Amino acid sequence: MKNKLSPAKTVLLGFLLLILIGTFLLQLPIATPGNGRAHLIDSFFTATSAICVTGLVVVDTGSYWSHFGQIVILILIQLGGLGYMTMASIILLFLRRKITLEDRLAIKESMDQFSLSSLMHFIVQVLKATLLIESVGAVILFFCWVGKLGATNAFYNAVFNSISAFCNAGFSLFSNNFEDYKGNIAVNVTIMFLVITGGIGYNVIRDIYHRWVKGKRKHFYLHTKSVLIMTAILIISGAVLIFLFESLNPSVFSTLTLKEKILVSFFQSVTPRTAGFNTLPIGQFSVQTLFLLIIFMFIGASPGGTGGGIKTTTFLVLLSSTWALIRNKKDVEIFERRLPQDTILKAFAIFIIGLSLVIVITFFMLFSEGKGFIPVLFEVVSAFGTVGLSTGITPSLSVMGKLFLVMTMFVGRVGLLTFLAVFISTKQKLLYRYAEEKILVG
Repeated sequence: MKNKLSPAKTVLLGFLLLILIGTFLLQLPIATPGNGRAHLIDSFFTATSAICVTGLVVVDTGSYWSHFGQIVILILIQLGGLGYMTMASIILLFLRRKITLEDRLAIKESMDQFSLSSLMHFIVQVLKATLLIESVGAVILFFCWVGKLGATNAFYNAVFNSISAFCNAGFSLFSNNFEDYKGNIAVNVTIMFLVITGGIGYNVIRDIYHRWVKGKRKHFYLHTKSVLIMTAILIISGAVLIFLFESLNPSVFSTLTLKEKILVSFFQSVTPRTAGFNTLPIGQFSVQTLFLLIIFMFIGASPGGTGGGIKTTTFLVLLSSTWALIRNKKDVEIFERRLPQDTILKAFAIFIIGLSLVIVITFFMLFSEGKGFIPVLFEVVSAFGTVGLSTGITPSLSVMGKLFLVMTMFVGRVGLLTFLAVFISTKQKLLYRYAEEKILVG
């Protein structure tokens, strides 16, 4: 009897297959203008960055790639944002093929779902919500740009950037990202809305819809409350701190109006989790702001969304667990609900593994690249959180440095525990327990 792939292996191999297909397509002469062919490492890096919805680029997306190459990147972004298992399931549904239990487990794994119940219905709703939100964003951006770019270019850029923003990818066809629109309220608010909506996760979107639109529920689920409150706290606190830090930095805020300062502060507070767009050159920010962005990128988006990082709910569980320990409380409670022990252990495991990965890759890249600590750490955390922000060193990285970031992006997208589950076999539950003995800690 053949050994069937585990859900974790299915997810990992699926993303790897899409990366290889994307690399092959970007290697075609038609993917770049003229008769040249892209460098293999650049195609591989770009395909990985797109399917992992990261946004780190080694070449300018708008000028280096042809329309064919850009469309390939856009398709990879959409597949990466939805999750390849979601798209595969939708195709099977249209073909009226039976979806096996193994398929359902893989879908659950890739979408951070709690259970298998009504999973297929949920997937269809995910597709509908994605197309609706991206379409609304594209329409608004089209009217923002049609006067300046013309109808055709405005439509093309609106669709590309709307999908990239909702999928938290951070790819932009503008060579300087959104720096030309730092004072445009409509563009800033639309991009921020798309990033936040994509980052909070489909479970939260569905719960909001049932609670506020249909009125089916009187209360939000604990997960929804946690995501919304943590997202609001991180965005507001981030905007305030960025505004304060950069008000003391004459090289960034000195030439901006008050409106532009406020928009930039909120925009750069939203995009590190984990979209990667910018309205000011990231390399010009103060060290304090860069360190704040590193923290935000490490936290990332929310489970079930299109972003990476350790996730907002993981961060909340860590804070709540620490607070419970300080107060000498046995139970960890959030909003009058007690958290199960396995959730707490999982949160600490994700934090430790994620931090270890960042530390190890940063050490290696400090040796291989010969660049400053903050730029290298920023780049690694950006890759881990599938963010895409950069201080500007990405194009100048060595082949080894690019490969380190490729691996970090890949692990950050498929998930730390999913990646480790591929290589660590699950043992049967033991029928015995060892004697308990304490050790001194702290």
